[in-house]
Amino acid sequence: MDGDFDWTRLRAFLATAEAGSLSAAARRLGLTQPTLGRQVSALEQELGLALFERAGRTLHLTDAGHDVLAEARGMGEAATRIALIAQGRARSLEGRIKLTASDMMSAHVLPDILLQLRPLAPKLRVDIIAANDIRDILAREADIAIRHVRPSEPDLIARLVGDAPAHFYGSRDYLATRGTPHTPDDLATHDIISFGDDARMIEALAAWGLPLSPHQFTTGATSGIACWELARKGFGLAPMSDDIAAGFPDMVPLLTEGPKITFPVWLVTHRDLHTSRRIRLVFDLLAEMLSEGLT
Repeated sequence: MDGDFDWTRLRAFLATAEAGSLSAAARRLGLTQPTLGRQVSALEQELGLALFERAGRTLHLTDAGHDVLAEARGMGEAATRIALIAQGRARSLEGRIKLTASDMMSAHVLPDILLQLRPLAPKLRVDIIAANDIRDILAREADIAIRHVRPSEPDLIARLVGDAPAHFYGSRDYLATRGTPHTPDDLATHDIISFGDDARMIEALAAWGLPLSPHQFTTGATSGIACWELARKGFGLAPMSDDIAAGFPDMVPLLTEGPKITFPVWLVTHRDLHTSRRIRLVFDLLAEMLSEGLT
């Protein structure tokens, strides 16, 4: 392999090795599967090695592939680090920023905040990645993330914006049929919307003095938007942050005199990106606007 090594092929190899298939790797990189396949094949030809064994749609690294992967990861991390430093030194308010948050926050909170940003940086493009999983800033899947758990990675910096208050909510039609719970124990007779992990919800709500049982979770979804719509249609009760729920007059807050539900809101970025003028502008604006919504 000469000094004119193609980093595009390296990136294709790394993504394929980590994803386990060309289709999954292509989705991750935003490429077509044939394009990615050609890049991987070109790297194999350049090295004169078979890096993958193909079993149906699944790819398994060969012994040579494992050896190359160990070195390629180090090279890939170095390339990513260089890109981070370059973006972190950027002084322009032009360009593109990727911001990730839950789908509910992406749909019902961030648009109003980004409207405040537009006059300050009209040439800056902000792309929202609406995802309920934790996107990896270290891998550059996002530049800024809004999370509800504090990150532990040493290369990330996080600012605690505040604690968001929340309550259980029910639709007026559901409450008219099933009755309104007035105490935490009253929840035992109601259906609950699951946000995808019943055990985790039970554990978290129990810590707030709200006991639930597995049999109460009669429906649910991995999408917060879908869960909220299920609650609005009367499938059951659902916890929701008060700032978002305030935009839905058809939903009634419950147990307002009972245990107080709160969850932290963390704003996260990479340590190098935080020195970028445009990253800092969006980061500080988000912190200001989000904190105002929590007061």
